[in-house]
Amino acid sequence: LAPLPPAPPPPTQEELDKKAEAERIANIPPDYKAPYVSGAKNAMYLGGACIGMGMAAPDVAFSSMFTTFALSNIIGIQCVLGVTHALHSPLMAVTNAISGTTALGGMHLMAHSTSGFANFLGASATALSTVNIVGGFIVSGKMLDMFKRPDDPPEYYHYYGAPAAATAALYGGAHMAGFPQVDAAAGTLAGLLCIGGIGGLSSQETARLGNVSGQAGVALAVASTFGTLHCSPGTAMSIATMMGVGGAAGYVIGNKVEPTSLPQTVAAFHSLVGLAASGAAIGDYWNTPDPTTLDSVHLASIYLATVIGSVTTTGSLVAFGKLDGRLDSAPMQLEMKDQINIGLGAATLGAGAVVMGAPGFGLGMTMLGGSFLTSGALGWHTAASIGGADMPVVITVLNSYSGWALCAEGFMLQQPLLTTVGALIGCSGAALTKIMCDAMNRDILSVISGGFGTKATGKGEAMVFEGEATMTSVDDVVGQLKEAQKVIIVPGYGLAVAKAQYPLQEMVDVLTKAGKEVRFAIHPVAGRMPGQLNVLLAEAGVPYDLVEELEEINDDFDDTDLTLVIGANDTVNSAAEDDPNSEIAGMPVLRVWNSKQVIVMKRSMAAGYAGVDNPVFLKDNTDMLLGDAKDTCDKLATEIKGFYNK
Repeated sequence: LAPLPPAPPPPTQEELDKKAEAERIANIPPDYKAPYVSGAKNAMYLGGACIGMGMAAPDVAFSSMFTTFALSNIIGIQCVLGVTHALHSPLMAVTNAISGTTALGGMHLMAHSTSGFANFLGASATALSTVNIVGGFIVSGKMLDMFKRPDDPPEYYHYYGAPAAATAALYGGAHMAGFPQVDAAAGTLAGLLCIGGIGGLSSQETARLGNVSGQAGVALAVASTFGTLHCSPGTAMSIATMMGVGGAAGYVIGNKVEPTSLPQTVAAFHSLVGLAASGAAIGDYWNTPDPTTLDSVHLASIYLATVIGSVTTTGSLVAFGKLDGRLDSAPMQLEMKDQINIGLGAATLGAGAVVMGAPGFGLGMTMLGGSFLTSGALGWHTAASIGGADMPVVITVLNSYSGWALCAEGFMLQQPLLTTVGALIGCSGAALTKIMCDAMNRDILSVISGGFGTKATGKGEAMVFEGEATMTSVDDVVGQLKEAQKVIIVPGYGLAVAKAQYPLQEMVDVLTKAGKEVRFAIHPVAGRMPGQLNVLLAEAGVPYDLVEELEEINDDFDDTDLTLVIGANDTVNSAAEDDPNSEIAGMPVLRVWNSKQVIVMKRSMAAGYAGVDNPVFLKDNTDMLLGDAKDTCDKLATEIKGFYNK
C-alpha cells in the first residue's frame, strides 16, 4: 500500500485569529435603524442649511439666485446619474464645452471695461473660453461618432439647425422690438438646452442629440448675452474677434486630438476655463470704481471665482503634464506636505477675509491677487502629490471645480444662466468623482491627499502569496482561443498605452464570425479617464453592445471558457476580496479567476499602481503571456485570421 500523505500543518495563531474575527463580524446582527438615522440627519442638515441661507440672504435677488442654484443641483445630479458608464468620456467633453460659458463673463467685462487692463482680462477670458466651447464640442462629437455601428440607420441631426436658427432669429426680432423679458426667456431656454445636452447622454440612441442640444444651448447663451450688453459696434466687433480667434484655436485642437490623448486634452481644457473664470473675476474687481461699495455677495463671488478658478488652472496643468508624460506620474512627496497645504489654505482664507471686509482698492487688489497665487500654488501642490493612476478622480474633481467657478461668476454678474450651467457641471464632476471613488472603495480625501488604501483596509499585515507563475506562448493561447466557445476580454490602461485595440478588434471580429461568444468587461476606473476604454474600443470598431460593465458581467465569469486580461492589474486582483489587510481591500474587482482559464498579458510581472501583488497570476488556471500588448495582439490576430480564413 502507498504511504498516506503527511497531515496538513496545524493553523497558525494568526490564521486562527483571522478566522475568529471573521466569525465575530459575521455574527454581528444588522442595524436596521442606521440608514434611517443617517437619512434623518441629512434631512436635518438640509433643512437647517436652507433656512440659514434664507436668514443670511441680503436681498430678493440673492434668494432668487440661490433657488436657481439649488434646483440646478438637483437636476444636474439626476441627469448625470442617468448617463451610462460607456459615455462618461463624452459626458466630460460635453460638460467641458458647456463650461466655456465663462466666455459670458469675459463678454460682460469687455463691454463695460473702464481700463485697458480690465479689457485685456475680459478679452483673454472670452478667447480662452471659446477654445473650450468649440474644441470641447468637436471632441465630444468625434467620440460619439466612434460608437456608430455599420448597420445603424442614417442620422439627420443637422435638421435641428433650422429650429435653432429660427429661435435665434425670433429672439433677435423680439429683442429689437423692445420686449423687456425676452432676454431672460432666451437665457432660460439656453439653460434647458444645456440640461438636455447632459440628459441626452443617458443612452447611445440619444447621445448625439444631446450633443446637438448642448451646442444650441451655448450658442443661444452667447446670443442672449450679446442682447443684454448694449455695447458699441466697435466693442461688439472686438468681442466677436476674440471669440473667432478662440474658436479657430479650438477647431484646430479638437480635430487633432486622438482617442488616446483625450484625458490630457480634457485636463488642458479645464485649465482654460479656470483661468478664464479667475481673469473675469479679477477684472470685475479692477473695473469697480469704488470696491468699498460692493456688497458681501458680490465680494464673495469675486473671491470664490478667483480662488476656484486658480486651483482649477494649476491642478489641471499638473494633470495634463502627468497624463501627457511631461511630468513624472509618481506622486511628489515633499516633507511636511500636509503642513504646506494647510499653510497655503490658511493664507488663501486670510486674504479672502480681508477682501470680504471691503477695503480700499489697493489693499483689496493685493489680497485678491495674493489669494489667486496661494490658491494656485495649493492646486499645483495637491495635484502633483497624487499619482498618475488616480488622475481619473483628479480630472472629475477639476471638472466639478470648473462648474463651481462658473456658479460664482453667475452670482457675481447676477446671471441665472451661469449659475444653472455651473451647478450642472459642478454636480456632473461631483457625481463622477463619487462613482470613481466607489469603484475603488476609496475616500475622496484619501485620493486628494495622495494616500493609499481603501475604506476597508485593515491595520494588520497584508497576506504574502507564494507560488510560481506559469508562462505561456502565443501558439498555446491561439490553441485555447480555437477551443473556447465563451471568451471575455478585460482591457486595462496597458492596452491604451500600447494602442492594441486595433489588432484586438480584428481578432474579435474573426472569432465572432466563427460562432464564438466574445465580450469585453470594463472596470469603472480602467484607463486614465472615466469611460476612456469604451471610447478606444469603439474607435477601433468594437460594437458597444459587446462591451459590458463590472456589474453586468461579473457573475458570468463562472461560465466562461477563457478570459484574456490585457494590461489590467489592480482591477482583477483577488486580494481585494481575499485579504482584509490589502491596500485594495473591498475594492470591486472583475472576478476573472472564476473562469476556466485565464491568460494575463502584461509587459512584466510587476505589481499595479497600488503596489499590491496579484495572487491571480499564481493560480493554477492562470498563464502569463509577457510582452508588448500591441505586438502580442498582432501575433494573435495574425494566427487566428490565418486559421479561420483558410
